[in-house]
Amino acid sequence: MVLRWPDTAPAAGAVVLRPFRASDLPLVAELSTDPYLPLIGSIPADYSDEAGLAYIARQHQRLLDGTGYSFAVADRVDDQALGGAGLWLQETGRTASLGYAVAPSARGRGIATDALTALTAFGWTLALDRLELYIEPWNTASLRAAERAGYRRDTLLVGHLIVGGTRRDLLRYLQVRPQ
Repeated sequence: MVLRWPDTAPAAGAVVLRPFRASDLPLVAELSTDPYLPLIGSIPADYSDEAGLAYIARQHQRLLDGTGYSFAVADRVDDQALGGAGLWLQETGRTASLGYAVAPSARGRGIATDALTALTAFGWTLALDRLELYIEPWNTASLRAAERAGYRRDTLLVGHLIVGGTRRDLLRYLQVRPQ
């Protein structure tokens, strides 16, 4: 599938979703200090500028590969990168899974909710029928962000994912295309 970058950057609340840039290396460095994020994504656990640039290149490659969109979550006022958000297309082409991470220094300000709201609105422009989130039950901040962005809990997936060598349960949250 050939994907195009959106003509208008998705935005909601205090954030805008934009492509990652080399100037976002401080964000990648900060995200790598979170002990959980490198276990579930491609954030480097051992940060270096080289590893950070490779991470940014992987984010751009997702669009080129046709697998989905990876955005830097930036402050609408000063364009400082505060996190990342992604939308990954499933094989059916009608469903996508979404994910997000906020830098530790930006947490507690509603950034995840704003990013997820912008990402969801963008997802509906892609003619998708269903958007899904997968969240570990202990991650109450992420659960709250999902609910504030209009997602509802669907089911508990027991032992669904191996994280750090341990099989983990995940809660699936979803939205279905509005009629």
